Amino acid sequence: MALPINIEDLLNKRKIEGNRIEFKKGWNPVDIYHSICAFANDFDNLGGGYVLVGVEQDDNGLAKRPVSGVNLEEVDGILKRMVGFNNMFDPYYLPRTSIEDVDGKSVLVIWASSGVNRPYAIPADVLSKVKKMKYYIRSGSSSIEAKGEALDELRDMANRVPFDERPNPNITLNDISMVLLRDYLATIDSKLETLLFTQPLEETLEQMDLMTGPTENRMIKNVAAMMFCEHPEKFFPYTQVEIVVFPEGKMKNPQNFTEKTFKGSVPQLIKQTMDYFRTNILYETVQKVSGRAEANRYWNYPYDALEEAVVNSLYHRDYLQHEPVEITIEPDGIFILNCPGPDRSIPMSAIEKGDNLRSRRYRNRRLGDFLKELDLTEGRSTGVPTIQEKLADNGSPRACFETTEDRLTFLIHIPSHAGSSNNLISEKKSVEKATVDKSSGGNADIAEIITTEKTTEKTTEKIIRLILENPRITNKELADACGITEDGVYWNTKKLKKKNIIRRIGGDKGGHWEIISEYNN
Repeated sequence: MALPINIEDLLNKRKIEGNRIEFKKGWNPVDIYHSICAFANDFDNLGGGYVLVGVEQDDNGLAKRPVSGVNLEEVDGILKRMVGFNNMFDPYYLPRTSIEDVDGKSVLVIWASSGVNRPYAIPADVLSKVKKMKYYIRSGSSSIEAKGEALDELRDMANRVPFDERPNPNITLNDISMVLLRDYLATIDSKLETLLFTQPLEETLEQMDLMTGPTENRMIKNVAAMMFCEHPEKFFPYTQVEIVVFPEGKMKNPQNFTEKTFKGSVPQLIKQTMDYFRTNILYETVQKVSGRAEANRYWNYPYDALEEAVVNSLYHRDYLQHEPVEITIEPDGIFILNCPGPDRSIPMSAIEKGDNLRSRRYRNRRLGDFLKELDLTEGRSTGVPTIQEKLADNGSPRACFETTEDRLTFLIHIPSHAGSSNNLISEKKSVEKATVDKSSGGNADIAEIITTEKTTEKTTEKIIRLILENPRITNKELADACGITEDGVYWNTKKLKKKNIIRRIGGDKGGHWEIISEYNN
């Protein structure tokens, strides 16, 4: 079967956390089945993992290139033996396998997704005649036997299948959009894209682990509708984002407001919301400082902080609750409200502090996997730190997080930069540059604030412009100039290369970019 993710992303540990990927130089079924069992048990609710056979690990934890590979003649024998090993699982568990061509050699990829019938046990030695069953879990990048409290908690997880992994008898194949599915597979550069229109849709969904249930009654999982249905509100009412803008403030003039509602799949909701922010809300301020070549530049809201907040609100919301994600925009800040609040394992003191909200229980674990593959979230409880980091880099005040005692709602307040004009009434426009005298301390009150024409410039357009200005610009320089991560640069440049707009000549060091054709969005 084809992988639902690009093999290079696995080899370089991109988009998938490193502790969910294990490299094995050769076929060692005893150790490998410990890892398969640990990934299937998915103790930390991360989404399972991958074992790559025929790959050594270098000193940085990445794949050593070129890979050692496995002999293609041996693969058939390995796969046949795996049938017997899979039958040793209690309860039965079937990992998925794929043979990938890497560096001219064959690599066996074993995809062990989180099992729906956890916990799973496997013999401590699948080659031994004496089968002593053990439970295994991941501890960092290792697979260990679950004992004591960890074993008790693992057994208790049998009653806690995340909502997005549950089967939904109301979802049919006709509800799955081939356009959305193909767009996703193309974006992550999966080989499944080429098979999408040459095999039954049901087979593609099976290969993506989006179906579950007995053979005679296979059902589509909720996450398939969240990701690939044009109208998921059919199954999860109020799967939508509602934006309300109060130009003068809700308290000052509650009658003066505009509304906007977005519907669609989760990726569509994220894109529509962020496009609205980019076009209608975000602007950059430039202050020229007398006697200094560099100007002071900042945004009223950093794009990455807003995106992280929007993504997390849709990732962590409860799709059983008939409540939309509500976004209120006022002159002094943006408020994002979703239901319910953070898991009770997160103390109220941590929420009030607003530094890091760590939870080991995710409502929509698999949805998070899809969003990670689209570079929309990193997972691992990094959302809040990312928001605070991007605000600090922009010179903005810290975000505030609030929830009720009964954890029914979760509110994020992202304040506007203190130097921004906070004018939501007039349209954004370009004005001439102003100068701030250093002797005045650079006080924005004595100088005109500049809103640049680059305000609505899209990331891909900005990358092309920067490459035109400097073909030898590095990914780090592109990331700093665009206000995004280096992974974001990788994803955007990959998209431009796929459209034959740009190409890379030479390696990362000493190479340069070339513009192939004109960009037409």
